[in-house]
Amino acid sequence: MKDYLGAHMSIAGGIHKAPARGTRVGCGVIQVFTQNSNQWRGKMPTDGEAALFREQWEAAGLHEIVAHDIYLINLAAPPGETRDKSLAAFREEMERCARLGIGPIVMHPGAHLGDGEETGIRRICEAFDRLIPAVPEFTGAILLETTAGQGTSLGHTFGQLAAIIAGTAYPDRFAVCFDTCHTFAAGYDFTTGEGYRRVFAEFDRLIGLDRLRCFHLNDSRKGLNSRVDRHEHIGRGTLGLEPFRLLMNDDRFTTVPKILETPKGDDDEFDIMNLNTLRGLVRRRTTKERTEPCPS
Repeated sequence: MKDYLGAHMSIAGGIHKAPARGTRVGCGVIQVFTQNSNQWRGKMPTDGEAALFREQWEAAGLHEIVAHDIYLINLAAPPGETRDKSLAAFREEMERCARLGIGPIVMHPGAHLGDGEETGIRRICEAFDRLIPAVPEFTGAILLETTAGQGTSLGHTFGQLAAIIAGTAYPDRFAVCFDTCHTFAAGYDFTTGEGYRRVFAEFDRLIGLDRLRCFHLNDSRKGLNSRVDRHEHIGRGTLGLEPFRLLMNDDRFTTVPKILETPKGDDDEFDIMNLNTLRGLVRRRTTKERTEPCPS
């Protein structure tokens, strides 16, 4: 049976090719961009293209396919061209995902650009309160990604993410994608057993573990509280192997998608290497151990 571990896959040659690429490297889940990630406008899939994608998804036997929105979107931007383009682009993302049958969309909350945290969060909430009712055919979850806190980016504290969720008219439509590199760079130290328990207890208190719907598993090239987003291969950065060992053996997250965004090579070699590293951290347990509650 496939596990819930995978990687971000290319859509070169058509998004329908992504599921087979994931299967080739041993993924049980994958993440994709539904369009070019550095362009404002993307092509809407035809009915035939959407049907082919769904067929390939089913043939690949993947548990889940997660979408990631384009990097240009900033829903915390002030009124003007960037905000207008961001609203239009995220609406298109929701429409594409509805057509493709993709449920979760991972997105970076946005940057307030010097106008302050409170103002930025209000703008994000106002944006979602316009977008969600505008695309009723999209019924999936919007996953706010934890960020490293570079510049004026929002989402680098659990409190900020909680405020966004609570500030929308549609809180039930939101969950969180926990990026290990970003969260560590933002100042959360979960590299020891004690730190791991403390960080996830805080997440549960402020947001709720039931809203933790996806992980991005990345080591970090930079240190704790560096506020710099630089991904590294698993176990080769400042996080080390221990937090990944703890996470891979945490029964609370067994069926939560865990997606690599580690550096790519010219072929599949690095994805296979990182997937093997993570799977090698899973320890075999007795039936008694599997039935005991995980420490909180």
